[in-house]
Amino acid sequence: MRNPLARIASDSGALILLAVARLVVHCLTNGQYGFHRDELATLDDAHRLAWGYVGYPPLTPFLARVALELFGPSLVGVRLFSALAQSCAMVLAGLMARELGGSRSAQLVTAVAVAIAPVSLGEGALFQYVSFDYLWWVLTAYLTLRLLKSDDPRWWLGIGAVIGLGMMTRYTMAFLVAGVLVGVLATKARRNLVSPWLWGGVALSLLVFLPNLLWQVQHDFVSLDHLSAIHARDVRIGRTEGFLYEQLFVPANLVTIPFWIAGLGFYLLMPAGRRYRLLGWMYLVPFVLLVVMQGRSYYLAPAYPMLIAAGVVVWEQWLSSVHARTAGLVRTVTWAALALSGLALAAVMLPVAPVNSALWKLSSRVHDNFVEEIGWQELTETVAGIYAALPPEQKLGTRVLARNYGEAGAINLYGAAYGLPRAISGVNSYRLQGYGDPPPHTVIVLGFARRDLEQPFESCFRAGTVTNRYGVQNEETRLPDIFICRTPRDSWPVLWERLPPYG
Repeated sequence: MRNPLARIASDSGALILLAVARLVVHCLTNGQYGFHRDELATLDDAHRLAWGYVGYPPLTPFLARVALELFGPSLVGVRLFSALAQSCAMVLAGLMARELGGSRSAQLVTAVAVAIAPVSLGEGALFQYVSFDYLWWVLTAYLTLRLLKSDDPRWWLGIGAVIGLGMMTRYTMAFLVAGVLVGVLATKARRNLVSPWLWGGVALSLLVFLPNLLWQVQHDFVSLDHLSAIHARDVRIGRTEGFLYEQLFVPANLVTIPFWIAGLGFYLLMPAGRRYRLLGWMYLVPFVLLVVMQGRSYYLAPAYPMLIAAGVVVWEQWLSSVHARTAGLVRTVTWAALALSGLALAAVMLPVAPVNSALWKLSSRVHDNFVEEIGWQELTETVAGIYAALPPEQKLGTRVLARNYGEAGAINLYGAAYGLPRAISGVNSYRLQGYGDPPPHTVIVLGFARRDLEQPFESCFRAGTVTNRYGVQNEETRLPDIFICRTPRDSWPVLWERLPPYG
């Protein structure tokens, strides 16, 4: 039996220790603030497991259900799975460097370079489908690399299974599938088209994805309408305008630019990378599609680890050709740059800053994740006070009507402790759940302006205001008034159709 110390001292052991260290960092920091609005929606969907949801496929709510059963509504517990997914991705990136001939040093550089990418750091601190989508892309790249290196077509079964899981996590996996398809046709990998293992992998991916596909058929492909509406909103408000230049600092760390450029060149241009050219297409095709379709810059983030792995190996090979003193200096500078940039990004991407501190304000200018984690319990307490003040005979027919899924998710997560009824909302999967039977005669309304309520209801008055103890400005404070509205002017089916359907 192999000595346990030898296992730890092995290349794989070093990668795993590095990943465990990262996981510990997330566990120590992920208990700050509160749940993000996206997390609240997913946790709420986790209580009603299905083969599909309007906003996303079913795997992430399923994992949320597992987390809730194991840890309850714990920030650290729920986010453990996303932190674990990002830790696994950095190990897989290191293993790709090994498969390409990289030493232990190259494997560790690759793992660290992947771990300090802004998207990866942020997704280790949130429970979102993006976290798991990232892992499936990286795992697909690793399995494809093993396929190309070994010429063993049986790897197609693993690739197919992971693609199926990816489609059950996030539909952007289709961009990577397009890259695999074009890459197979454009390279010597097309000889696999006559292999039953490739078609077995295709069949397996479709089998894994089939339950969600059937759900979409039953619901008139509602997720396509949702994605179209969200994409149109993103384009309208300018979220897609920076796709090209943001590739330099959003999907990957700024200091790793030389690595991923060298990696792309290795796959597409260098003779040594001819065998692995399929991986180059797996980056290039999604890139072009996202440019044409005006995607957001972080959508391509999971394609960078495979580039970084190859680029680090190229870097290491170059170091072997220069003077030892020069090589030592370059290694020192590289590690210093990775460490400093990683610490700087961790400070703004991880939930470590005290609320309203200078660092908090800096991170809030970089992204809005943390401000959207503030105030949900206070919101629920305020609504509970309004509900408690209603006459007893009115409470039975009263519901909380939320404009967005964060509000609905917060009421449903925290409201039971205050005796609140479950929230209703016209947005995303809440729309499919309906407004209840019998319909409410009174609603406590969140997230709407008074002018939006005067026509639908005969009577509306302001009953409270959304606040948080930190005075943080976020989406909830933009429309802070809470209303009590009674007696809809039209029937509830008519009113329901007029509510915003997607968010």
